Amino acid sequence: MTNSYIITPYFFDTHLPQLSTLKFDPHIINDKIIADEKLQTRITSLYPPIADFVHQSVKCGQRPISIAGDCCATIPVVAGLQRAGIDPSIIWIDAHGDFNTWDTSPSGFLGGMPLAMIAGIGDLSLCDTVGLAPVKEEKIILTDARDLDPGERDLVGNSAVTHVRDIKALTSLNLPEGPLYVHFDTDIINSQEAPAFNYPVPGGPSADDVATVLTYLNKTGNVVAASMSAWTPALDLDGKTAEKCQMAFRALVN
Repeated sequence: MTNSYIITPYFFDTHLPQLSTLKFDPHIINDKIIADEKLQTRITSLYPPIADFVHQSVKCGQRPISIAGDCCATIPVVAGLQRAGIDPSIIWIDAHGDFNTWDTSPSGFLGGMPLAMIAGIGDLSLCDTVGLAPVKEEKIILTDARDLDPGERDLVGNSAVTHVRDIKALTSLNLPEGPLYVHFDTDIINSQEAPAFNYPVPGGPSADDVATVLTYLNKTGNVVAASMSAWTPALDLDGKTAEKCQMAFRALVN
């Protein structure tokens, strides 16, 4: 299957021009953000183009690949798949759980909430902007998430989400049948190898181990869409984090 790429060079509403130079072809750049006093209006102005791109890519027989600076950009990816008639299971690969709500998050960081939103938990206003219907918890596999806030840990533990703490265990897990959407947050990679992140978490798998698992997932033939949340370019002074992250991601999409 031919891939098609959309790159959204933003961390929420902060422009990351370095992402626009990534060499993934063919690709389009999604950078028409609306100027507004409300953060949610600014960031969600980037979502309809992603959802439309995913929908049209699927309809054209292509596999949509989304690259952005934050994990909330996954919301329009799922919405676009749903518009195309695909009800995917989700494999969420991340050092964090992204399963907070406004009630459980100690920091109130919006980027710690998108997976909960996709599952229909908490504030769903971001999902409403692109018409996303909640994904059943049983269809979500949370991978790694070695850094969970206390309330977030309770939410995950009391849910029907499958939490796989070691990414290598995905290769022996009985994966769901049918289409898979794989989201790869690059901060899962061991911070000693790839330190250029706003919120690094100690430990984690090597880039090579991540690449091995992503190769396995790709070879299932069931990955209908993929996304990557990128590193922090301004912190990557030697380019090594970008190199490690892209190496691992290409194992999923090549």
